[in-house]
Formats: sequence, C-alpha cells, structure tokens
Amino acid sequence: MGVQLVVSLLMASVMQRMSPHWSFARWLLCNGSLYRYKHPSEEELCALAGKQKPKAKKERRLNGVAEDKPLSVPKDIDLHLETKPITTMDALVLRYFLEYQWFVDFALYAAAVYLLTEGYYCLADPQKEVNIGVLWCLLSVFFSIKVLFTMMRHYFRSEEGGERSVCLAFALFFLLVAMMALIVREEYLEFGLQSGFANLHENLEAFLKQQGYDWLIPISKLTIKLSLVAFCSFIGACLTFPGLRLAQTHLDALKMAADRPMLQILLHASFLPPVIVVLLWIKPISRDFMLQAPLGKQSVQLMSDDVYDSVRLWTITLLCALRCAMMRYHLQAYLGLADRWVQQLKREAGRIPIIEIQRKISRIFCYMTVVALQYIAPIILSFHATLLLKTMGNYSWGLLPATPPTADATPAASGTPAAEGEEGDVNIQATVAQITGALRGICTPLFYRGLLAFLIWWVSLCQIITSLFGLYFHQYLVAS
Repeated sequence: MGVQLVVSLLMASVMQRMSPHWSFARWLLCNGSLYRYKHPSEEELCALAGKQKPKAKKERRLNGVAEDKPLSVPKDIDLHLETKPITTMDALVLRYFLEYQWFVDFALYAAAVYLLTEGYYCLADPQKEVNIGVLWCLLSVFFSIKVLFTMMRHYFRSEEGGERSVCLAFALFFLLVAMMALIVREEYLEFGLQSGFANLHENLEAFLKQQGYDWLIPISKLTIKLSLVAFCSFIGACLTFPGLRLAQTHLDALKMAADRPMLQILLHASFLPPVIVVLLWIKPISRDFMLQAPLGKQSVQLMSDDVYDSVRLWTITLLCALRCAMMRYHLQAYLGLADRWVQQLKREAGRIPIIEIQRKISRIFCYMTVVALQYIAPIILSFHATLLLKTMGNYSWGLLPATPPTADATPAASGTPAAEGEEGDVNIQATVAQITGALRGICTPLFYRGLLAFLIWWVSLCQIITSLFGLYFHQYLVAS
C-alpha cells in the first residue's frame, strides 16, 4: 500500500464519517442565507377574500355521483407570502437532495485528494506509482455527466412532452455543430485534437498490427470520430435545460440586485466564464494576442507557451470558483419565482382554486435541488476536466516544472522462481502490466491534451449557446 492509496482510503473514511455531521453541499443550502416562501393556508386565503372558510359545495355529475367542488378565491386578493430560512429538515424532503449532497461532497473530496497527490508528486516524484488523484477526478467527471443525464431523463419523463422535444432539437443541433468544430483547422482552434487523433491512430495501428488485426484499422478510425460526435451531441442535450435555467436565474438575480451595482457586476462576471473559456482556445484571439505585443516595427514576446498554458489552467480554475461563489444568488432568484408569480396573479381577473395556489408555491421549493444540480454540475465537470488536463496532458501549474509520473509497463524480473501458490498471482500481475502498458502506449499525453481540451471547450460552448437562447426566450418571447 503506497502513500496515495492510504490517503484515498483515509479520505473515503472521512467522507463517510463526516457526512452525517457536516456536509459542504448541505451547508450551501442550509446556512441561513437562503429563504423560501411558505404557501398560505386555506383559512388565510379565505380571510383575505373577506369570508370565513365555507363548507365545500357539491356539484352533481350526469351519472349521479357527487364530488366536492374545490374552494376558490379571487386572483386579485392582497396576498403576501411569508419567508422562512431553509433548514436541514426542510431540505431532507426535497427531491434529489441526497444525490445532490453526495455528488457535491464527493467532488470536494476528490479535489482534496488531487491536491494532496500533487503535493506528494512534487516532493517525492514516485515514477512507478499510478496517480490515484486522476482516478478521483475521472470519477467526478463521470458522476457529473451521470447527474446531467439524470436531470435530462427527468424532463423526458414529463407528461407534457415539450421538454423532450426541446432536448431532441438541441441534440440534433449540437450534432451539426460538433461536426463543424471537428473540421476546423488547428490554426484557429488550438486544442490539438487533430494531432492527438493522428498520434492515437499511429499507436493504435501499430498495436493492431502486432496483434494481427489489420482489418480493424479503418473501422477504428471512423468509430473514434463518430463516437466523439455522438458524445458531443449527448453532452449538448444534457446541458440544454441547465443553460436555459441559468439564463432565467441570471435575469431574476439582476432584478433582485437592482439597487446593488457591485453585485450586478459580479453577476455579469459570473455569466461570462463560458465565453472566456471558449476564447482561450481560439488561437488568433488568445494565444497570438497574449504571447506577442507590437512595439514599433517589432513584436515583444510577453510570455512563453508553457506560461500561457499554465495561465489558461489557472484562469479556468478561478472562473469556476467565481461561479460557485455566485450560486447562492442564483438559487435565491429561483426561489423568488413564488413571490413574482403571486404579484403577477394579482394583475389577473377571475378566480383560482386554493389548492392551485398552494401547489404552485410548494412546487417551486420542491425543485430547488434540481436547480442546484443544474447549476453546479457543469462547473464540477469543467473544473475536474481541467485538473485531468493538467496531469494527463503533462502541463504544469507554473509553480514547479514537474511532470506527472508514468508507470513502468514491464514487470520487474524476479531473482528467484515463483512458488506454486504464487504462480497465479504472478500471471495476473503480468497480464495487468501488459494491458496497462498497451493502453499507455496507445493513449499518449498528446491525445489527452486534445481530448480533454476539446471537452472543456465543448462544455463551455454548449453553455453559451443554451444560455443565449434562454436569455432571448425569457426576455423577449415570454415577455411578449
């Protein structure tokens, strides 16, 4: 058992022991800064309508069966909702709350394991150990996609069916956008996906020829690109409703902060990180502009390529931290939908059932964890993909010129023959070492650079497209 495995086991034990007592995800929602709106009772609504609670009237059906007619009140009553800070007992009954708590806490502990692993590699530099921090980050990326898929599946099960059509339409649209992005030359989009694919194809061709599967080489090349396009379409469909929801909460948060200009600036700044991330990989705008500055007839180099790569990693990390810091205002803007719906109801004529008012106000609070997952899942996905890009792509944070270790694919030769009881273990270790060495020979850091950079860029591009469509929809189509 190495140091990394011990740290991972300790972190898993701490996560299990600390979850009932303290949870970062639970603290985000239940620290007293968020408040919800309580739905009024029947007595309160009847008192506002100017009458006591009457007995339920019965209406006759044609078949002779009597049923209770629901109580109703005028829509223009002077209704003011009471507020209450969200507590842990309130949050425990919310839908997907346990999934939200486990997912956010796991992402936090995964980041802690990664930081400890990075410090361990800077001090010890073990060349024959697998980086376990990378495994934690891979799990965080996988769970982020799984959470987004769960939210999309929730919309697919909707009885109305409109959400399903929206997801399918955006999936087809992002399928076309992904095909267009893959044919752009690296002089414009510099994440190195084409060179990474070329390197992967060369290594895969050599490996397949060694195994005697030459006929699989053309099929594998086409399969990899088609799989990437299908995966991009799937990610775009999963990010559709998170982007639409982000646009709505952004507009509502700006209305809530109408008298606080500094907060409005921070809200605008938290809405722009996907745009900045996309521009970081457009070479004429980012790298060529930041590396060289014109000085008369000559150009002065501002920073090297390695420094720019480190600056890009730090920029994405800080932008993710900024969006996490503004999460509370977006959630409160969503909870404020209840009060805004009541204010809009007062401007309408007619009557409305009491149960409809209570159901509408309660439903907004019940879906708060869904909104929280839609907000934070893309952030965790981009953040942990950035950590993977640094380690698996042989980048550096700019503090130390250290590179991640690579495990030795060849097993160490033993000086003494193995015993009969140990022969099976030796064969298993040799098989595992052979498979690991083959994967390491096929997937090189050049391929990881292109793939992970494209993943980060694609997630940000999907957020931009869906958020801009959401802004147009909520500000112009719904208003009209």
